Amino acid sequence: MGRPFTFPDRTIVVTGGANGIGYALAERFLAEGAARVVIADLDGERAEAAAAELGERARGHALDVTDAEAVATLIKEVEQDSPIDLWCSNAGVGTGGGLGTDAEWDTTWRVHVQAHVHVARLLLPRMIERGGGHLLITASAAGLLTNIDSAPYSVTKHGAVALAEWLAIRHGEEGIDVSCLCPLGVNTDMTAGDGPDAATRLGGDYIEPSDVADSVVEALTEGRFLILPHPQAAVMEQRRASDRDRWLSGMRRARARLKSGN
Repeated sequence: MGRPFTFPDRTIVVTGGANGIGYALAERFLAEGAARVVIADLDGERAEAAAAELGERARGHALDVTDAEAVATLIKEVEQDSPIDLWCSNAGVGTGGGLGTDAEWDTTWRVHVQAHVHVARLLLPRMIERGGGHLLITASAAGLLTNIDSAPYSVTKHGAVALAEWLAIRHGEEGIDVSCLCPLGVNTDMTAGDGPDAATRLGGDYIEPSDVADSVVEALTEGRFLILPHPQAAVMEQRRASDRDRWLSGMRRARARLKSGN
């Protein structure tokens, strides 16, 4: 277990924060008493609009999380006023199905893995120097299991989980706490086009972003690394680990059922 995180008087950055899970996190953090929440998003206008909706303690900022120089600039700007206590590395992208194109592999790698590396390189040394800080990486249950629709999405989310674990091991004794968020289906813009045969349906009913935010706040205040808004994800991961061949067979059968509509 890590150190419990408290929200009053804290400065928090949420990437991918203009909508979906990111917006719900920002809204909930403010309700918990955060002093300032920076909503960073590739769509700067949408980020500013989201911040205006959330009130004077929120601020919107355009950010391409794959641009290390832009990440460094945002960190410096935010920390001119107060140190960043919690960085939620939440931005994500969806991709087409199958093995994907080279461009899709490049994009998902840069957003789902390299963006977290940029934050680790640029922000964690500052946190370590001042004695502590918290990094939350939004991965996916696909990073614990497998998204059978999209190889680029599934593989890079596995990478995000692995990086979060590595950072937690490497920097835990230096005052750095790391959490990894792994939801199944959530009602967001990214899943709005999911049909009845979408692989994410295997996890059951989709939940709301506010439900994810509730799980995140609970886990952070308890100092937990792994955040599972869908409890069934833990059972599924245990089955996968205990008998990989049986799990693979089961996933093939489940995919066949989805495709047949039964």
